[in-house]
Amino acid sequence: MYERLRQEVFDACQMLPRTGLAILTWGNVSRVDRKNEVIAIKPSGVPYDMMKPEDIVVCDLQGRVVDGHLRPSSDLPTHVALYAAWPQVEAIVHTHSPWATMLAQAGIDLKPFGTTHADTFYGPVPCTRPLARNEVDGDYELETGRVILETFQERGIAPDQVPAVLVASHGPFAWGHDAKQAVENALVLEQCAWMAVFDRLMDPEVMPVPAYLLDRHYQRKHGEHATYGQR
Repeated sequence: MYERLRQEVFDACQMLPRTGLAILTWGNVSRVDRKNEVIAIKPSGVPYDMMKPEDIVVCDLQGRVVDGHLRPSSDLPTHVALYAAWPQVEAIVHTHSPWATMLAQAGIDLKPFGTTHADTFYGPVPCTRPLARNEVDGDYELETGRVILETFQERGIAPDQVPAVLVASHGPFAWGHDAKQAVENALVLEQCAWMAVFDRLMDPEVMPVPAYLLDRHYQRKHGEHATYGQR
């Protein structure tokens, strides 16, 4: 019943070490099936090179396991919170990719310093506030989801226009319409973070691109009258 869903998540998981977004057992990918009200997610602590499609864990929308022989990723409550709040999000990936994680550890937004950023992210990729002691000591993974939602709500950011976030002192999450796109957005995030760190080293006063250039590049790829790619 869940073969295709598991295969999609498995294939996306295999992209993480192949693209350098994850090593060892770091990171996770999930995919929601809203019609059947389930979430498929990477099993906790299983190395990517030892993982099999049947190892992908299927849970209900509250995070309870409904099919699978392994424990789901410990970050499942974060994914559950985002899926519940954002119906436009269909897949989520979490990595500890080094350049994006460096920005998260420094508590710095990823600003749009060039058109490479603007092609995917319609403005800065925000960094959340640090979690408070009671949030860390409580339902930590759920609170991680909540602080992401809080950040986007307070800043007026649409999750489909900025499909990624930096969680302070932790690392990046990204999302998309399917698992492959979520990983691709995480890869773009990592590349833009890498460039941004060097931009700041070369010029500590580097400024984001002007709004009109940001708008032009984002809209030509994602707007109503997009001209990028084949139609």
